[in-house]
Amino acid sequence: MLRIKRLYLYILQTFVPVFFMTFAICLFIILMQFLWKYVEDLVGKGLDTHVLAELFLYAALTLVPMALPLAILLASLMSFGNLGERYELLAIKAAGISLLRAMRPLIILMVLVCIGAFFFQNDIIPKINVKFRTLMISVKQKSPELDIPEGSFYSGIDNYNIYVKTKDKETGTLRDVMIYDVSKGFDNMAVIVCDSAKMKMSSNKDYLQLNLYNGQQFANFKQSGLGDRATVRNDKFVPYSRENFKEKEVIIPFDANFNRMDEASMDGTQIAKNVSQLRASVDSLTTIVDSLNINDRKVMLKYTYLSYRNNYQTDTTQVQEEKLDYSYSLDSVLNSLSPSERVSVYSEAMSRAEANKNDFMFRSISKIDTQKKIRQHNVELQRKFTLSFACLIFFFIGAPLGAIIRKGGLGMPVVVSVILFIIYYIIDNLGYKMARDGVWAVWQGVWLSSFILFPLGVFITYKAINDSALFNADAYRNYYVKLFGDRSLMTLNELFSTYDKRAKDALKVFAAFLLTSIAVTLTKGFISSTFSVLQWISGILYLFLLIDIFFTRQEFYSRVKEKIEISGIILNFTIGIPFYFILYFLHKNKMKKVLLSYKEQTIITNI
Repeated sequence: MLRIKRLYLYILQTFVPVFFMTFAICLFIILMQFLWKYVEDLVGKGLDTHVLAELFLYAALTLVPMALPLAILLASLMSFGNLGERYELLAIKAAGISLLRAMRPLIILMVLVCIGAFFFQNDIIPKINVKFRTLMISVKQKSPELDIPEGSFYSGIDNYNIYVKTKDKETGTLRDVMIYDVSKGFDNMAVIVCDSAKMKMSSNKDYLQLNLYNGQQFANFKQSGLGDRATVRNDKFVPYSRENFKEKEVIIPFDANFNRMDEASMDGTQIAKNVSQLRASVDSLTTIVDSLNINDRKVMLKYTYLSYRNNYQTDTTQVQEEKLDYSYSLDSVLNSLSPSERVSVYSEAMSRAEANKNDFMFRSISKIDTQKKIRQHNVELQRKFTLSFACLIFFFIGAPLGAIIRKGGLGMPVVVSVILFIIYYIIDNLGYKMARDGVWAVWQGVWLSSFILFPLGVFITYKAINDSALFNADAYRNYYVKLFGDRSLMTLNELFSTYDKRAKDALKVFAAFLLTSIAVTLTKGFISSTFSVLQWISGILYLFLLIDIFFTRQEFYSRVKEKIEISGIILNFTIGIPFYFILYFLHKNKMKKVLLSYKEQTIITNI
């Protein structure tokens, strides 16, 4: 027992420092990617150091859910890779301790990390999200630091374009200044030209004061009701006004202060809520959608033809009496009207129908927006749990994989980790977008990456525990031959029969794929989700059969010393995927002819 405890302690001492190192490296790399993405919004704003430090702190905390799974994957790969490279895992197994038992302290540690990740995602991240989003919006809205270049127009001030030919750095004087003022619109644009100017900011940084010297101002001279292009005065066209000045002061609104956005504006969004708040919001939004559906149904029934028949009273006697009261023909009433009255009735009916249509469209837009909010809240709710599960999955991928490849350091583990994480990231983003847009059910989209990587983790762990050869190509080839047969041992007739059988199986699977695809579009809810899973299974199986069919054809033609052209290969894996039922008959007839021709040549040669 004491030896086991020492072993557990040694494995923890091996893993924990590596984990903290990889976590810091991963977080730093992802933070640099964030900086590269938003560098244009940060540079040239004159932001204080404490504002930038606060922004980077919030950004780092919001990026923890992305860095944590990658750090766990890389740390477990490196730790067990080092143990395998130094033959320490071999010594542990020789002592009768299995790999799964050696992983026990780290499994317990990962469970604790997953629990901590959930509470971090549920309790801390919502508050950090609000602070980060509001601070980031405030930074984007801040006016850039005023720095007018020489020899080019500066458009960093709203509604103003300023040109300065030269600047005197000692006195701060601007030479040969031109200002385009469109603050009153392009129709009332003003142009100011002067020999020199001095510029200074107000004490409260709310406006910019320009003192202009020896210049002219040109402005459009418009008066209401006197035309758009020119004003008629004394029978002469006066398209603009001109003002000469020796000294002129121009005030330009320019807020150089950093104004923080109110955090209360983000409180109602899904990113600012924990699990209980998200569930409560989903319930309230679902109630709103249900009430809108009920109201729409009532409105539609109210304006349907013969709407008086749509009654829901349980008293049959009363219902019968009401039907007797309304026992007349609406068409006969309409025909009894005069032509002018009939036109008036038609016109009134069409205007009411158009009004009802517009009202229904407005209600539909409101309903769609509410349903979108429900999806967003459900996605955020599910993502509270996916981080913890992803951490556990990546550990059960990284630790056994490190024990198999037996390579430590930052070489092979980094390559494998980056490849696996990129696959995870692409799948996770794909599922997120599908769930957000309502293409898939929320749980399908959010948990897609976990559903795909979980079997991989189980498979690699099983291989590592049983000391199986994971990267032995011969082992997989032998398994494939055992399952589908060895093509190299088949005769030409057997290859042709195998091709025909697999091609028919592929057509059946493709038909199943089409049927499940149609079922997914026609059904909803759990039934649609079930058909979606069957659709994925049939699609993957169909592609696998196409690959097997291709290699069977390739072996067939290599026997008769013919080659498949590159165009045929491209056709097989592009157009052939959706239209293989056409290629099947073409390939089959061609292979028949080749087989008969080869047999005839063989007979002639033997004679």
